[in-house]
Amino acid sequence: MAKILTGEVVSTKMQNTVVVQVQRSYRHPLYKKTIKRHKKYKVDTNGMAIAMGNIVRIEETRPISRDKHFKVIEITQSS
Repeated sequence: MAKILTGEVVSTKMQNTVVVQVQRSYRHPLYKKTIKRHKKYKVDTNGMAIAMGNIVRIEETRPISRDKHFKVIEITQSS
């Protein structure tokens, strides 16, 4: 089962690649405060026209290059 994540496009400066920031939140086990964490993924675009600020769904795939292990499935929200 491949991972499917949702995140915001933060960079489109590379060819056929965008950087997507995925944010997750969880509750601290002791203090019960909600903590937000984010991680950036390099994602293959499959020739799609994607702009900065778009919300996209990405799926884990076989390694495409040294850093790219995800591809864009769909653009859920345009900026």
